[in-house]
Formats: sequence, structure tokens, C-alpha cells
Amino acid sequence: MTQDTQQDTCLIGEAATRTSKTSTEITADGSFNRQINAFTTPFGNNPGELPIEAGRYRLLWSAACPWAHRSVIVRRVLGLDHVISLGTASPMRPRLPHVDWEFSLDEKGVDPVLGIRYMSEIYKKADPDYLGRPTVPVMVDTKLQKAVNNDYLKLTNHFETAWAPFHKEHAPDLYPERLRQEIDKLNNLIFNEVNNGVYKCGFAKSQEAYEEAYDTLFNRLDELEIRLSKQRFLFGDFITDSDVRLFTTLVRFDAAYFSAFNTNRNLIREFPSLWGYARDLYQTPGFGDTTDFDAIKRHYHLSITISPEKTEPTILPKGPNLAIWNTPHHREQLNKSDEKFLIQKK
Repeated sequence: MTQDTQQDTCLIGEAATRTSKTSTEITADGSFNRQINAFTTPFGNNPGELPIEAGRYRLLWSAACPWAHRSVIVRRVLGLDHVISLGTASPMRPRLPHVDWEFSLDEKGVDPVLGIRYMSEIYKKADPDYLGRPTVPVMVDTKLQKAVNNDYLKLTNHFETAWAPFHKEHAPDLYPERLRQEIDKLNNLIFNEVNNGVYKCGFAKSQEAYEEAYDTLFNRLDELEIRLSKQRFLFGDFITDSDVRLFTTLVRFDAAYFSAFNTNRNLIREFPSLWGYARDLYQTPGFGDTTDFDAIKRHYHLSITISPEKTEPTILPKGPNLAIWNTPHHREQLNKSDEKFLIQKK
């Protein structure tokens, strides 16, 4: 499946909207099928593309969301945090007649730059007839005051390529041209079978759909465990876009997906290579320092992500002990070159 085909299975959210008992994202056999991205105009210097301009865009995210998290990691690693501002929505869904994200973490409950209370407001400014779920991440043009790109499938690639003029000095190359075809191929597998795989388990509405997604997920994790037993990162001694994408699921797995999404064959801590790999990345600047376990747990265990009808809070898990994420991983012993950088430089 190509990235363009992936458009048919996109974006984070509930298994059902709160305005309908039957979600358009649940197929006849009970499988979860994501909605299509609404705003996919690429960034660039060609006619019809979104212009690359420092200070013009604001990236909206929630720390709970794995799709948004990976754009924030790449933004930080490449130094784009100096030219693209960041707005943060609460991990707790607001109780509204429609699915939304809320800026309740900000003073007066509104984003300080855009002046909006709900994510849907910026989508409606872009398209007054927009009927889908307002999703994160989304890039907002602050000059035009509207959403311009919520294509999380390709947003990190835009940051890695089109936004290169604003990369910090000695920025790493997360998307090396010589490996792009291989990276895209692996990203497709990671997306369909791991990133979205946990959601296919959690949002399945039939036993058959759940078990099929469960088996696919763990078969892929088993294969990745073998691959990472032989090399430090997915493509060798340096971090790429693929590692960013896998990390955001692995870091949420034990704290959220294992119980909330019934992905309970194994904890990531029970995969020796995947667990060491996840800690290696977590201890890399841009990864662990953008990971908010409290937001993750609140969203998946207390919010109305899975059960819109939920009226009373459930128990917020006390763990995990975050100290374990900083324990030695010894992954550097797998390096096959004299490269001293965790992330390949340009």
C-alpha cells in the first residue's frame, strides 16, 4: 500500500462520533477505517504549494496523539521550533455534540496566538462546510487564520525536505535521498500494521476484526524485534523518519494500548530489542523530552476516546515508573561504523 492509498485510513479519533450511533469509520465487518485527510497541499516553492516562511505557521497538536507527536519530534530535532510555533490542546476530549480538541490548558481556555477554544474553529475557517473530525497535527497559516495542512502521513517529510532552508546548523538527515524509497516502504508497513494497528485492535467492533488486527500487529512487532536485534536503528547506525514513526507507538504501548486497546500479548518491555531500542530513542534529545506520559494516560484511560457514552472518570494508572526509560540500553554496541552521531548528519 502506498502513502496515497493510506489516505483512505487516516487520522486519530474515536470509533464513533457523538452525533451518530454508526461511525463511517467502522466497516460492515466491524473493522476500523480512518477518515481521509482534508488538507493535503504540500509545502514548497512551486505554484499552488504552501510557501515556506519563518513565523508564518503554527503547529497544533495534543501530547496524547502519536501522529502529532512525531511531527513535534521532527520539528525539535531539525531546529524548526525556532520558525514554527506550537499550540497544545488538552488530552481530554471536551463534551460536545461533535468530536473535538480543546485548548483548556491555555490561559482563559483559548490558544494565545489563534484565539480559538476548539480545534474545529480553525477547520471551519478553512472550510465552513467541513464535516469531518478536526484532527491533530494540523499546520495553521497565522496570516490567513486557517488550517492549511493536516496530512500527518507526509508532514514530517515536508519538514525534512521543503523546510530544509530553516534547519539548524548540522541538522541531521532523517530522510536521506538514497534511502527514501526504502523508508517510504517501511513507513507504510509501520503505519498500517503498528501505528494504526493498535487502533484497529482498540476500535474493532467484532471479535473477528479484533483478532485479525491483533495477529497482524504482533506478527509485525516480532519481525521488527528480529530486525532490531541485528542493528541499532531501523536503517543501521543512524536515526531516520521511520524510527520517529515507530517510536511514537512504542512509547505509548505499555502505558496505554496494552490495556486500553487490548493489545495484550506482550508488553514492549518484554521484547528485549524493541525495549532497548525504545529507550535508546527516548534518551535522544527531541524524543523523551517531547513525551508526556501524563497526557497519554489521561487521554487513553480517562477521556472519552474509546467510549463517548462514558460519564464517570475511571482510574488513572499510577505507572509506569519513568526511571526505567532512562536505564542503560547498550544499543551502541550494535553500531557497525565509526559514526559518532545518533542521527545521521547531512
